[in-house]
Amino acid sequence: MAKFAIKSLGFAAGVSTALLFTGFASQAFAMSPFQANYQFSYNGKNMGSATRTLSKSGNNWSYVFVAKAGGIASATESSNFSLNGSNITSGSFKRTSKILVHNNTMSINFNPSAKTINTKKDDKARSFAWKAGVLDELNAELQIREDLKNGGLKANYAIADAKEVEARKFVKQGAEKVKTSYGTFDTVKVVMKHDKPGRETVFWLAPKLDYAPVKVSHLDGKTSYGLLLTGYKGATN
Repeated sequence: MAKFAIKSLGFAAGVSTALLFTGFASQAFAMSPFQANYQFSYNGKNMGSATRTLSKSGNNWSYVFVAKAGGIASATESSNFSLNGSNITSGSFKRTSKILVHNNTMSINFNPSAKTINTKKDDKARSFAWKAGVLDELNAELQIREDLKNGGLKANYAIADAKEVEARKFVKQGAEKVKTSYGTFDTVKVVMKHDKPGRETVFWLAPKLDYAPVKVSHLDGKTSYGLLLTGYKGATN
């Protein structure tokens, strides 16, 4: 359960057009490095912490998510990509997770010159067709934030996992204030649609923090997981 919770919360993706909300800034800000810290909870109980860090070297960007649930489980996700204007070009993605003594790994390499996407999950390797604009589960959050700042979202986003490229859809559900230990924020609330009944992932993005997620909630039947912001260093609007 802890491993799945950390994986689910790693994908802190997006929202819909915040320009529609009165009082939210309409000026577009360029993508900027930042670090955000979170409290991780399982079924309402605090279990550990998580961190998102975006950094850059020239036009090479790195986005890393690290989560720890006490001594029970941990996970690290990393995405490397480049940026052309406000559009992300995926390079590679890697996930490692551990629960007790069990380890799992997954990697994705995007190869536009060979027109392939190569993946490996534990010992199972796959290859399928590359398409322009395909994202990974981590940099999809950043692409959605860029689209949000520049006028609105696409109908869906092509996101690669270990087996295929899948279209993901996000639905706007209004604006809410979210209280955290770091402060209270006006946010845009967005739901990521799942095919499985009883599963729901909700994100709250704060325009004041360059649309960084200040809260994430994932429900799967009677089980719930959550992230809540505890600290932030980076661009503010």
